[in-house]
Amino acid sequence: MLKHLSREDRLRVMRFVCSFAWADLEIKSKERTLVRKMIKELHLEPDEVKLVEGWLEVPPRAEEVDPASIPKAHRQLVLDAARRMIKADGEIDPEEAESLELLEQLLS
Repeated sequence: MLKHLSREDRLRVMRFVCSFAWADLEIKSKERTLVRKMIKELHLEPDEVKLVEGWLEVPPRAEEVDPASIPKAHRQLVLDAARRMIKADGEIDPEEAESLELLEQLLS
């Protein structure tokens, strides 16, 4: 399914992933590693990779990670990606858990 996402959908997934990486206000090395892995899984184009790398320096704006913008068909994909991110560094911070819980509520 990942290979068949449109450019817009791939970037939407990565915006949410990066926003979850920022939930505790810092990007850890294991989180960066996961982002690089997901870049490969999603087969991002070089210009898309640049955008994602930018989100690791400055988090996506709130209006760019509006749960209402996630198509119903991709909600589980975004939730799974967010879960992967909050588990990436081996510890789930309260801020990360709270953000995931809120996203789950908004998407259900």
